[in-house]
Amino acid sequence: MDHYDSQQTNDYMQPEEDWDRDLLLDPAWEKQQRKTFTAWCNSHLRKAGTQIENIEEDFRDGLKLMLLLEVISGERLAKPERGKMRVHKISNVNKALDFIASKGVKLVSIGAEEIVDGNVKMTLGMIWTIILRFAIQDISVEETSAKEGLLLWCQRKTAPYKNVNIQNFHISWKDGLGFCALIHRHRPELIDYGKLRKDDPLTNLNTAFDVAEKYLDIPKMLDAEDIVGTARPDEKAIMTYVSSFYHAFSGAQKAETAANRICKVLAVNQENERLMEDYEKLASDLLEWIRRTIPWLENRVPENTMHAMQQKLEDFRDYRRLHKPPKVQEKCQLEINFNTLQTKLRLSNRPAFMPSEGRMVSDINNAWGCLEQAEKGYEEWLLNEIRRLERLDHLAEKFRQKASIHEAWTDGKEAMLRHKDYETATLSEIKALLKKHEAFESDLAAHQDRVEQIAAIAQELNELDYYDSPSVNARCQRICDQWDNLGALTQKRREALERTEKLLETIDQLYLEYAKRAAPFNNWMEGAMEDLQDTFIVHTIEEIQGLTTAHEQFKATLPDADKERLAILGIHNEVSKIVQTYHVNMAGTNPYTTITPQEINGKWDHVRQLVPRRDQALMEEHARQQHNERLRKQFAAQANVIGPWIQTKMEEIGRISIEMHGTLEDQLSHLRQYEKSIVNYKPKIDQLEGDHQLIQEALIFDNKHTNYTMEHIRVGWEQLLTTIARTINEVENQILTRDAKGISQEQMNEFRASFNHFDRDHSGTLGPEEFKACLISLGYDIGNDPQKKTGMMDTDDFRACLISMGYNMGEAEFARIMSIVDPNRLGVVTFQAFIDFMSRETADTDTADQVMASFKILAGDKNYITVDELRRELPPDQAEYCIARMAPYTGPDAVPGALDYMSFSTALYGESDL
Repeated sequence: MDHYDSQQTNDYMQPEEDWDRDLLLDPAWEKQQRKTFTAWCNSHLRKAGTQIENIEEDFRDGLKLMLLLEVISGERLAKPERGKMRVHKISNVNKALDFIASKGVKLVSIGAEEIVDGNVKMTLGMIWTIILRFAIQDISVEETSAKEGLLLWCQRKTAPYKNVNIQNFHISWKDGLGFCALIHRHRPELIDYGKLRKDDPLTNLNTAFDVAEKYLDIPKMLDAEDIVGTARPDEKAIMTYVSSFYHAFSGAQKAETAANRICKVLAVNQENERLMEDYEKLASDLLEWIRRTIPWLENRVPENTMHAMQQKLEDFRDYRRLHKPPKVQEKCQLEINFNTLQTKLRLSNRPAFMPSEGRMVSDINNAWGCLEQAEKGYEEWLLNEIRRLERLDHLAEKFRQKASIHEAWTDGKEAMLRHKDYETATLSEIKALLKKHEAFESDLAAHQDRVEQIAAIAQELNELDYYDSPSVNARCQRICDQWDNLGALTQKRREALERTEKLLETIDQLYLEYAKRAAPFNNWMEGAMEDLQDTFIVHTIEEIQGLTTAHEQFKATLPDADKERLAILGIHNEVSKIVQTYHVNMAGTNPYTTITPQEINGKWDHVRQLVPRRDQALMEEHARQQHNERLRKQFAAQANVIGPWIQTKMEEIGRISIEMHGTLEDQLSHLRQYEKSIVNYKPKIDQLEGDHQLIQEALIFDNKHTNYTMEHIRVGWEQLLTTIARTINEVENQILTRDAKGISQEQMNEFRASFNHFDRDHSGTLGPEEFKACLISLGYDIGNDPQKKTGMMDTDDFRACLISMGYNMGEAEFARIMSIVDPNRLGVVTFQAFIDFMSRETADTDTADQVMASFKILAGDKNYITVDELRRELPPDQAEYCIARMAPYTGPDAVPGALDYMSFSTALYGESDL
């Protein structure tokens, strides 16, 4: 304040000393100044029981001038001269002028002789200097003072009023609405502002002057007719009159300032409470979603059909594409909101926010980890189950096909074996029956492999937990039982035929040869038909090429098989020739076999028809595998670019977050550019997702062209988005801290350099010992008695500090610091916490004592405050906020309804319970 008096005051008063005397030549202005200055002087002289009538005459002897200065300054001047001579008058005026000069006011061209001679211009100039020094100079509004401060005060007070625009101290007041607005703003009951009209300035001015004189004790210093009748009212007269309003309402201004301070503090507290409630709700919703989702991901109960399992896979894809990404954003936003809230609480000197039990950021991270763990392997399990069901469907179809063929072959065999046709047969018929039975046994042995295959397939279906295993087992059991029965019946018939073999001699070698060659050839054709109709499943080009090679090898055997067929048919033709030649009486068909030439030809034709069908099926499968290979290469080409790109961006973000290139705003701009480039890369991720979906729809389970899976890309992308968002939030919080605490960029760079030096693993955090060493390097003395130093150490002091402490600083003080920078006891210190601590050590913020002092002003210097006082001085919502939370005052001077604002103020800053 001393600096203001000695320097700034003189700078302001200097131009006013050369006040525009030429303007006083205007009679209208001189008249206004006479009336205004006279009224102003009388408003003070009446306190001493006197007044003046003529301003240039009544101050000539200097007595009333000295009395005026004593009243307005509250000080005693030198004893005046009581003589009537000119020299006595000059002496008195000089004493008054010397007193004015002693207050830092330079009087230029104003001499005692001119005042004694009654010079109107000099007398008005002297009175204006006194008004400036004692009525206007001390006005201060928001770092502006005197004339500018008074003008700013008028503008602020009249801003809400229609048709009022105060820009100066002359024409802005001509319509009278400015004076009425000042009165209505502080005493709205005195003027009905809504009834005033801008086109009726005389009424407005007279209303303001009359009300001010009657209710505010401000004398009428101006005439409404003079102001309206003058193109530009006198500025000094207006300023003098307006300054009286300022001093009259200065008490209300103090109350308003106190109320503003309280409103500011309460607004911060209400905003923090809203942020806390938002955090709690968002955390609860996210945890509830995780709780519902984990059991779904942990459910490993397989479905019985391929369609059901594919639906499960589609549901999982929807979860990864549609349901999880928004939750990833919510989790990231939750962490950002939590960090922002903690920063705001620290900046407003409030205690750190502790979420409800189970809703800490660490709890959410743990729950998210459980979700990731449950999700891990779920897709792999789904694909394995689909592969298993595909294998099961294939095996089940193969089982049914082989079982049907076998059952068709065994149909009627039991009846045949039980038939006793040999009892009435001739010798030749017996021989034929015996040979036929031998052929049947050969056929039976050939079918042994098929039965074993059926049993093996049934066993594999059981091992793979096929859902229809009971019916498969029952059918397999029937086939095995029937096979055993056929074996027993075959053995029994052979024994019967051999008993009668000695009675029979004639054997038809040709029929026997036919039967012996026809049976295996028939089996070969049946096997070939079975193989040609057998379904196949492959996953690679190599596998289909293997099947194609085997098929080509089979086709190469067809010419030899055709020769065998012609040879067998030749035997039958020879039999027919002998029958025709020798007129043999044939009682029926070939006794040695049931295989006829027509059947052989029919099966052969069927085999020839199946070969091109098999060719077509292999060709189509080969084309499908080529398409799958193109899908693999298409996916690999993108994944091999996107994977390294994500890793490179992660490393670049890490470097930006620890390097010190430019200001924090430069780093923030650089990070946001990175964030924009990352977001613009999203279409490539989506395109890769589309290729991945095509691969899965084609049931492609491996890809030798890349080591990247879609899961790797998804996890890397989510980590990249989370890292850039978290890094941007950290820099924004550093800017908030820097601006709020007044930290310079050089200090911020010094803090960052020290932090990076001790963050040797580049993790972005410091351990307790690293943090302690960092504080020492910055010259912070951590002893058992906390104290602030200069912030610097020379080499010897630093070495002595390290040796004396052995890197083991005062544990009590260090524990206190660690409780500030690591409130959650995680064992690490982030750079944001480090900056908050360093800035907190050098900056001051609002305190509970300041808020209590503000409440005391509103309470009229009482130790308690009433409900009416709160509602009168504060906005409605913040007044009700205080009333709802303030405890009743119980002191000895308590009155009914008294509230304790002291305990409420300490509770706002965490020093007591709210």
